Amino acid sequence: MIVKRLFAGIVAAVAAAFGFAATALADAAEHMPVDGGHWLIPAANEQAQRIDDFHIMLMWIITVITIFVFVLMFWVMFRYRAKANPVPSKTSHNTIIEFVWTVVPILILVVIGFTSLPLLYYQDVVPETEFAVRVTGNQWNWTYSYPDHDGIEFTSVVVPDSAFVNASERAEYEAALTGFLGKPATLNARLLDADTRLVVPANTKVKVQLTASDVIHAWTVPAFGVKLDAVPGRLNETWFEADKPGTYYGQCSELCGKDHAFMPIVVEVMTKEDFAKWVEHAKAEYADARTTALGR
Repeated sequence: MIVKRLFAGIVAAVAAAFGFAATALADAAEHMPVDGGHWLIPAANEQAQRIDDFHIMLMWIITVITIFVFVLMFWVMFRYRAKANPVPSKTSHNTIIEFVWTVVPILILVVIGFTSLPLLYYQDVVPETEFAVRVTGNQWNWTYSYPDHDGIEFTSVVVPDSAFVNASERAEYEAALTGFLGKPATLNARLLDADTRLVVPANTKVKVQLTASDVIHAWTVPAFGVKLDAVPGRLNETWFEADKPGTYYGQCSELCGKDHAFMPIVVEVMTKEDFAKWVEHAKAEYADARTTALGR
C-alpha cells in the first residue's frame, strides 16, 4: 500500500511538472526568453523542431528511468528491511536480472544513438544555400557582412540600460532601428536588443560563416537550433532557415570576457520582397558611410 501511494505521488508530481512546463510554453513570448520560463523557445524551423523532439524523447526516457529507480529503491527498503526479513536471503546471483540490466541500457543507448546521429549530421552538413553571411565576434559585439550583397557590413552593439529607462533615448533607438529596417521597430528586452539587427529573408537557406577577431565567442540563436563557436584564425560554417518573418533573439554562449553578457544577437526575418528592399537601402546607406569615411 505504501509503495502504491508513493508511486502515485511520483506520477502526479511528474504530470504536474509537465503541465506547468506546457503552461509556461503557452504563455511565453515568441522567439525570446521570458521571466519564469521553464521550457525551450518555440522552434522557428525544422532544425530547431528536431532538437525539440529529441529533447522531449530524452525527457521521457529520463523520467521513466528516474521513476523506476526510485520505486525500486523504496520497494527494496520496505520489502527487504530487517523487521520483515529476520533471516536474510543468501541469493548472490540472478541470471535473468543480470541479463536485463545489461541489455536494457544498451537498447536505450542504441535508440538515442539512432535518433541523435542523423540530427547531428543534419545540423553539421551545410546544404546548398542562397547566400552567405559572415559573422565576426569581437569583444564585445558582432560584425555582420554580406559578401553576396556588395559587402554590406555593420556592427551590432547591445542597447544600453539607459534606453529602457529614458523615454527619449528609447525613441531614438527605435527610430534608428525603424530607419534601418524600413518598417516600425521596437525595443523588446533589456540585454537582448541590439542597435542594429542581422536581416535575412524567410524561407531561405542562409550560410553563416563564423570567425572571431580576439577570443572565442559562440553565435547562438535557440529558435533556429544554431550554436557554433567563433574562433580567431578559423572559419566555421553553419546554416539556418526561418519559416516565417519575425524577430529572433540569441546571445554569445562562450565565456569571452567581462562583457560576455552584453553580446546579444538579434535576427530580423523579413519576407523576400521586404529583404530585397532592405538590401537596396543598406547598399546606399553603407556606400554613403564608406564615402564619408574616405572623405569623398
